[in-house]
Amino acid sequence: MESRALRLAQLAEKVVHCRACPRLVAYREEVARRKAPAYRGETYWGKPVPGFGDPEAWLFIVGLAPAAHGANRTGRMFTGDGPRGAGDFLMSALYRAGLANQPFARAADDGLSLRGVFLSAICRCAPPENRPTAAEIQNCLPFLATEIGIVRPRLILCLGGLAFSWTLRALASLGLKVPQPRPKFRHGLSLDLRPEGPLVLVSYHPSRQNTQTGKLTPAMLDAVLAWALAERGIPPERRGG
Repeated sequence: MESRALRLAQLAEKVVHCRACPRLVAYREEVARRKAPAYRGETYWGKPVPGFGDPEAWLFIVGLAPAAHGANRTGRMFTGDGPRGAGDFLMSALYRAGLANQPFARAADDGLSLRGVFLSAICRCAPPENRPTAAEIQNCLPFLATEIGIVRPRLILCLGGLAFSWTLRALASLGLKVPQPRPKFRHGLSLDLRPEGPLVLVSYHPSRQNTQTGKLTPAMLDAVLAWALAERGIPPERRGG
């Protein structure tokens, strides 16, 4: 039987070559051509971004989409959107929880290693104004569902309302029974689909809009990750970066 790592690598090849959404293809490639002034000398990735992390992960984290000058530039999820961006905010929290070897994500070759964590998103291309359409997310959904099916995580952490609602659709497409009506998004929500499926935890997305206004603080994200670690049975003395 093929390993999870091999199956994820094969899926990543399909993700990278996807051109299903003309609007997203045009935008991601235009951003890669124009570039931001701070990255003028760099070669942008400019393609869909596959998931990244530990193939044997117990915690699967789902975001919205690559940032235009972040993952669309570096080619790695939650990477490269600056010291105050979502990637560094998330990685700092994972580092404090003992789930990452460093508290930042700056480039695909920066040495970042995740322990028991896999990073994904509901949309794999950078969308204009960070707003993918429902049809575009629907086109991407099989990628997310396939990743979840390969990794088979015990816990899923959804970052933001769209990640939560579309992750539930992905889980339903895998044959899992999802409550109807589906729960409304709120920070700190949990949805237990065990034993057939995972425990789903919910947090605000670590976007600048949320973190710089205090809507999501480091302590709030730390508390969600502490909950996940407790569910995993990892005692406090074994946590920490």
